[in-house]
Amino acid sequence: MPGPLEGKVALVAGATRGAGRGIAVELGAAGATVYVSGRSTRAKRSEYDRPETVEDTADLVTAAGGQGIAVPTDHLEPSAVRALVDRIDDEQGRLDLLVNDIWGGEHLFAWDAPVWEHDLDKGLRLLRLAVETHAITSHHALPLLLRRPGGLVVEMTDGTAEYNRDTYRVSFFYDLAKSSVLRMAFALGHELGPRGATALALTPGWLRSEIMLEQFGVREDNWRDALERVPHFAISETPRYVGRAVAALAADPEVARWNGQSLSSGGLAPVYGFTDLDGSRPDAWRYLVEVQDVGKPADVTGYR
Repeated sequence: MPGPLEGKVALVAGATRGAGRGIAVELGAAGATVYVSGRSTRAKRSEYDRPETVEDTADLVTAAGGQGIAVPTDHLEPSAVRALVDRIDDEQGRLDLLVNDIWGGEHLFAWDAPVWEHDLDKGLRLLRLAVETHAITSHHALPLLLRRPGGLVVEMTDGTAEYNRDTYRVSFFYDLAKSSVLRMAFALGHELGPRGATALALTPGWLRSEIMLEQFGVREDNWRDALERVPHFAISETPRYVGRAVAALAADPEVARWNGQSLSSGGLAPVYGFTDLDGSRPDAWRYLVEVQDVGKPADVTGYR
């Protein structure tokens, strides 16, 4: 049986690991052709210096049932992004979905460091990687996406617009980066909506990415071992959960109803009926507001 995204072409920019990889794999599981881009390859690691590669992600997409195509790309280089989009045009003649998941800032921000104490070079590098890359990619990719009606742009961020409006997020540079991406989705919604396409912002909850699992000294198969030290980690989710959110959005013929909005994996799960890999539906952002941030003991009852 063909998947709901059979014949669709997606670009997941920043698909090497984490949410980007989870999204790419779930798009593949739905039958899409997925171009995956990033800087880490089997031949050369990025400044992250981690083992995950774009080629590995492409293989996972194909194994899931789609067609994964790895295109190593530095999204700070306009010429490289233009070449990536030209390749998609030459090979497919269309682009139905753009997922802007480029980040690259895990090693560049300091928790609770005020702007005058934060390393300036690292902070500015974070903004370039997390904001400028999205603008460059949209600039080059959107003309191809707009060639056919019904295109979708998903701007990936951390936190909903409502949560980030009222909550200081980590530090000045981190807060600014994540809020900027939310505003990008809002602005793109105004520009794309009248032209037959949709743009929205999407956030996962507390993500069990490769980096997060490593920091907590656990694996996906024993992640609950971290709860003794970090009890609220019980609300966490796999990268595939937000991947299923993107796949559901991409298959929705009425996706334009979300144009310009800020969404979350946990908020979309009951709307579209998908679950995380374990069959649960963690709603991290509601949990943070109602449990963690008000100092209640960890208890995910009613939240996953």
